[in-house]
Amino acid sequence: MAMKNSRQALIQLAILVALGAAVLLTILLPRQAEGRKAVEPLEISVVLREADSTLWATARLGMEQAAGELGAELRVLTLAQANDAQGQLSVVRREAEQKADALVVVPADPVELGLALIQGELGCPVVSLESAVDGAPQTVAPDNGALGRALAQAALDDGCRGPVLLANASPDSTGVTQRVRGARQALEEAGLEVRLEEEGQLEGLLDGEWAAVMVFEPALTERALALKEGMGLDVPLYGAGVTANVAAGLERGTVTAAAAWSDFAAGYLAVEGAAALARGTQRQADPLPFFILRGEDIYEPKYQKLLFPVS
Repeated sequence: MAMKNSRQALIQLAILVALGAAVLLTILLPRQAEGRKAVEPLEISVVLREADSTLWATARLGMEQAAGELGAELRVLTLAQANDAQGQLSVVRREAEQKADALVVVPADPVELGLALIQGELGCPVVSLESAVDGAPQTVAPDNGALGRALAQAALDDGCRGPVLLANASPDSTGVTQRVRGARQALEEAGLEVRLEEEGQLEGLLDGEWAAVMVFEPALTERALALKEGMGLDVPLYGAGVTANVAAGLERGTVTAAAAWSDFAAGYLAVEGAAALARGTQRQADPLPFFILRGEDIYEPKYQKLLFPVS
């Protein structure tokens, strides 16, 4: 009899333990679910240095994918006039005042933006695309100096031996200027004559006696391509950044070669970094890999996936 009572007591105890565990689960699980739901979406503003956002179309796809995965809302803004440093700084300040959780900026003037960050004017973290900025904890860009040298080497490999025109429409952009500097150094070390045009005024210059013309950003590459085809010139053209128009120029042979990287990856990493900074973590991205692309390479699957990841 005593044994039977002991067994019943154990059964009753087991039932009570199970009931207690069930009660705890009904209390804890909703709280955990509430904790997951309590993570509010971030607001991330993206401020470009161009007036034409189509140049960043592929990068924006990467930004939007990262935002969707990381619970962020994006606001993408362009300038009334390309490379307007003061106008961009006004936009950046306004977005910070409107309580953006983080900013992604393609700086028109990295020095001016850096001063604003160092002086604590913005109050939110900034990820910089293309050019490093003092005070910005993360930069997403290729090794710009190495990219310029590689583009110059492509021209040297093609047998370029005469004067070369280097055009830079964004002299305040340290990233673009580093590309120009790297190319110039490589060409001069090879004994070539180099002329630097820092206003990006290709009209009246492109039809000179050049062995090659080099430009170092997507907007100017597109402009040089249109001018070359419109004037019927055959000067070798080397560019940077592969938009749909530049890809078509490579296919036609109007663009001899272009330094390229994955804009989709750049956009994704920028928003990923901004979200991490807004949530209190930080990770410096490695430099974006780049490659030299020619017309015969354009349809290779590895390049198609990098350049046009959603095509």
